[in-house]
Amino acid sequence: MTEEKTSPSPMAARFRGFLPVVVDVETGGFNARTDALLEVAAVMLEIDENGLLQRGETLLQQIDPFEGANLEQSALDFTGIDPWSLDREAVPEREALSEIFSAIRKHVKSQGCKRAILVGHNATFDHNFMFAAADRADIRRNPFHPFSTFDTATLAGLAYGHTVLAQACKLAGIPFNNKEAHSAAYDAEKTADLFCGIVNRWKELGGFPPPPVLAEPE
Repeated sequence: MTEEKTSPSPMAARFRGFLPVVVDVETGGFNARTDALLEVAAVMLEIDENGLLQRGETLLQQIDPFEGANLEQSALDFTGIDPWSLDREAVPEREALSEIFSAIRKHVKSQGCKRAILVGHNATFDHNFMFAAADRADIRRNPFHPFSTFDTATLAGLAYGHTVLAQACKLAGIPFNNKEAHSAAYDAEKTADLFCGIVNRWKELGGFPPPPVLAEPE
């Protein structure tokens, strides 16, 4: 008796076995090796019964600056984050990333995927900070692909002719409040909406999966 092969889940089939997870970080500067990681948000994505990508759960962690971390005042002024505020309920990098990575690994498994792939707006920035923090915390089981990403700045430039998140969202019909921007959760959720919208529009235009080939009449 032969075993029946099960079809891959819609998510696994859509992205070659990778699970896109949208990430946004808020930091104390631009250098991933020397500057503090202060906030991380990760948005899970799912595929609905119509095969459309949609936003799922949002994970958020406030993070204590690592020992010796650089904090640029200009960066703090930009984000409005007070790293030493007790209201942040911040935790060390290892604790924060361990919780987020554990949840991502569970979602990867539940979607039948083999690995997560980071989606970000100017994704290299978020990817660099996530991997630098994981290295400092000596976290071995990083669920993200080590170098591949999906960058919504590039995708939005292609789809809408604009690479700035706020403007790209407005062009895509996604409400965007500049007063709420530059918090990790808000920016990650808007980036997720933008990514889902572009992927779904591409599907509607017949980009993927490709339309079925109709047999020619004999």
